[in-house]
Amino acid sequence: MSGTLAAAPARSGGNAFIRTVHAISTVCGWTAAAFTVIALFVTCHMIFVRAVLNQSTIWQTEAVIYLMIAATTVGLPYVQRLRGHVNVDLVPHMLPRRVRRVLAYVVLISTIAVMAVLAWYAFDVWHQAFDRNWKSSTVWAAPLWVPYLAMPVGFGLFILQLVADLVGLITGAEPPFGIEDH
Repeated sequence: MSGTLAAAPARSGGNAFIRTVHAISTVCGWTAAAFTVIALFVTCHMIFVRAVLNQSTIWQTEAVIYLMIAATTVGLPYVQRLRGHVNVDLVPHMLPRRVRRVLAYVVLISTIAVMAVLAWYAFDVWHQAFDRNWKSSTVWAAPLWVPYLAMPVGFGLFILQLVADLVGLITGAEPPFGIEDH
């Protein structure tokens, strides 16, 4: 088998579009990390309020859930840029170069299509929450359009990174599945 066991981050090959998308995806990664750190501090605050002050919490649990959902969805493009998603590359390693390239196109286009459906429905849910002024059914009564916004934004930016990967494949900046031919 040729290639490395660990996938390398996506390359731009000097393409301005790909470099721009990579920069956006990196900002998404930093944003997702910030959401995770904020969720950690909110969790610590919640523990302090409950254990030390012996008071009930109102907004902390819900905020942590929303922050972690946002971190997960907004972090998708960054993880894709780093090739950090689960990748089973046994079959691509065994395929001839041309078949591997065709499979890479099929996988990228299929992933874009599935993510487009998810983004569409996430946008629809966000829009309904915004338009109908939905609020959470807790004491905090947070407006649900705020946390729901992370889903269409995250999925949309993930699609943008997938399109950049497709452009990289088309232009030859990125080999199929990151596997170099020797």
